[in-house]
Amino acid sequence: MALSMHKESLNNKQMDSSKYVRYTPEQVEALERVYNECPKPSSLRRQQLIRECPILSNIEPKQIKVWFQNRRCREKQRKEASRLQTVNRKLTAMNKLLMEENDRLQKQVSHLVYENGYMKQQLQTASVTTTDNNSCESVVVSGQHQQQQNPTPRHPQRDANNPAGLLTIAEETLAEFLSKATGIAVDWVQMIGMKPGPDSIGIVAVSRNCSGVAARACGLVSLEPTKVAEILKDRPSWYRDCRCIDVLSIIPTANGGTIELIYMQTYAPTTLAAARDFWTLRYTTSLEDGSLVICERSLTSSTGGPTGPPTTSFVRAEMLPSGFLIRPCDGGGSIIHIVDHVDLDVWSVPEVLRPLYESSKILAQKMTIAALRHIRQIAQETNGEIQYGGGRQPAVLRTFSQRLCRGFNDAVNGFVDDGWSLMGSDGVEDVTIMINSSPGKFFGSQYNTSMVPSFGGGVLCAKASMLLQSVPPALLVRFLREHRSEWADYGIDTYSASCLKPNPYTVPCARPSGFPSSQVILPLAHTVEHEEFLEVVRLEGQAFTPEDVALARDMYLLQLCSGIDENEVGACAQLVFAPIDESFADNAPLLPSGFRVIPLDSKPDGPGAARTLDLASTLEVGPGSNRSTGDGETNSYNLRSVLTIAFQFTFENHLRDDVASMARQYVRSVVGSVQRVAMAIAPSRISSGLGPKSLPGSPEALTLVCWICRSYRIHTGGELLRADSQSGDALLKQLWNHSDAIMCCSLKTNASPVFTFANQAGLDMLETTLVALQDIMLDKILDEAGRKSLCSEFSKIMQQGFAHLPAGICVSSMGRPVSYEQVIVWKVVDDDNDDAANHCLALMFVNWSFV
Repeated sequence: MALSMHKESLNNKQMDSSKYVRYTPEQVEALERVYNECPKPSSLRRQQLIRECPILSNIEPKQIKVWFQNRRCREKQRKEASRLQTVNRKLTAMNKLLMEENDRLQKQVSHLVYENGYMKQQLQTASVTTTDNNSCESVVVSGQHQQQQNPTPRHPQRDANNPAGLLTIAEETLAEFLSKATGIAVDWVQMIGMKPGPDSIGIVAVSRNCSGVAARACGLVSLEPTKVAEILKDRPSWYRDCRCIDVLSIIPTANGGTIELIYMQTYAPTTLAAARDFWTLRYTTSLEDGSLVICERSLTSSTGGPTGPPTTSFVRAEMLPSGFLIRPCDGGGSIIHIVDHVDLDVWSVPEVLRPLYESSKILAQKMTIAALRHIRQIAQETNGEIQYGGGRQPAVLRTFSQRLCRGFNDAVNGFVDDGWSLMGSDGVEDVTIMINSSPGKFFGSQYNTSMVPSFGGGVLCAKASMLLQSVPPALLVRFLREHRSEWADYGIDTYSASCLKPNPYTVPCARPSGFPSSQVILPLAHTVEHEEFLEVVRLEGQAFTPEDVALARDMYLLQLCSGIDENEVGACAQLVFAPIDESFADNAPLLPSGFRVIPLDSKPDGPGAARTLDLASTLEVGPGSNRSTGDGETNSYNLRSVLTIAFQFTFENHLRDDVASMARQYVRSVVGSVQRVAMAIAPSRISSGLGPKSLPGSPEALTLVCWICRSYRIHTGGELLRADSQSGDALLKQLWNHSDAIMCCSLKTNASPVFTFANQAGLDMLETTLVALQDIMLDKILDEAGRKSLCSEFSKIMQQGFAHLPAGICVSSMGRPVSYEQVIVWKVVDDDNDDAANHCLALMFVNWSFV
């Protein structure tokens, strides 16, 4: 009886809750207002709603709850339907693009088949009439047919004030551009790794066998053609090498288009060659199918047209017919075709740098792909697909990135019209010093006059370029970003940050010991494809001696890192940073410094994708680490690249020479550090079969062991290993198998001590490997008592060479406590004469065990 009554009650409740309620328009309007404020109101809020709205008084609270549930469900379905429609439109547009690309490729194949048949016929003719000079010449002319594509017709000089003559040039430019963008005027070869798809960057190709260098891209973006055209015309916003662009004349055409005469200056990527400039005609018009076209070409004596402005610090380069074809898509968005075709006058640069100016892949990365990525970034920001933290608007973050790049480019180039002048050298020409004391000319959007002391001063830049062999740019920049303590000087960072303070610090000088810093990278923003990162770096100051406590403080850098993907072909890797203060205002003054690494040769196929960033791995020893590659494979990755370094500092007039000396010495120190890093991560040290492994008897390992043992003997008077072990291999084996944990950590005036080497017992104690060893800092494994003990004995170690630390507790990298009876710490020097330099700090944990 009770059970039947319970079932009946449940049925009545279900009937009540499922009872259909017809809402009046006024009731729906009231509910919608609440939904817009709070899509999921609580029970109390729903009851409050009934009390506040008399028109809802005849509706039960349960029914209102059901209405909100249904409303949320409808909203979710609407968003999902909208997303699917967007994906469908993208796929439809991409399918159309791929079909057009397929048609173009079929035409190219037919053209090549025809050329092949023509070549065979000419060769057969030549073989029959070998004595006929005319036949031989015909073969040569045929063979050069592909090399001389897009011949440029010579035109009579056209009057600059004659719009008809300029319109003729513009129409010729339009026809040649369209033949490259959608035709077969250029033999395009698709770049590796560029696969089409609804979320891909698009289809990217580079030229083969044509004059100059050229790149082509086509892709889909969710912006209207007019907006896309507006963005692309603003070249400095997306082309980082564009210094300035001046529109000297605008001429409207009868068909509703415009002709513009443009002078553009670009930055040089290194300190080893002059910058380029362009004098061009840009034609904007519409086609019959509604497409927008922006095409451009240089005005030269061969094309006709007016003569451009004279230049002094630039080399005049030529832009062959290039531009943008922007076609509207059904349902919104645009399909974009981009062609960049330039002749950079390669013969005016040093021979070693010519591959940089002859590479279509580098052009594709710097211009073509950069334009497409920028448009996609703007489109996703406009559609709300990208959310940034920190309360910063995307446009503000993009401005920070542009200011960092522009400031670094200004430093690398040092243009006279910006106020830069060359400062005398110290007799060695490895580092160039330039100064700028003209804040009125120099300090633009990326700088601030507050950086220059009111009583006189300016900005000093120390820069250098060097050639690197067999070092992947992405890997090197990634290491410099993640291991700043390996090359940076905390004292120099402190001086650089002082430009933001009213009372600047004095010029830093060399110190026998110093206080290190560790860095914490705080992500700020990144581009859609994660090829560029904007981040804030916090440098945490730490002091090892009491006198350093007052100066050890946290500092902040705004940092831009790009090109660290090893799979990007022809990409420039760059790390640029500038000191900022804690407020980090949108108009914060920036004085950028940094590194740029540009590949000079194409990236070969072969072992190289998996590499370690660990310097200690070059000292790896133990069974199974014998090199398995032969001598022939050592050169299988013969990549060359050029590294450019530029550091900027403010100075007061009475300290200019001191700052110059400090900057020159610092850049030389950084160059030395980078060279050591480059040697450590070069692929010649990498096994092709099992990934990163090194020889047990590598010169670095043998040398380090000899230094460790000799320094121990010099400072303590005792022997670390058995006296009968004289050979390097025997010493290395004995040290590796020593029962006590022996390890080395970096010893620099600015760096936080990071482990660089450990024997097998040391690795066991730290519960790590040689590959991961360098990520562990000494102060992170010591407890508070151990750190205090080390700080109190640090001066003694630097003066007397060694010290004994009492028994204590430390922790492994996994957080496990480790006890030890004592720690012997000694200074490892790289020679036994009076001029020996401090190489590292060695520690031996005696009788250690896990607690």
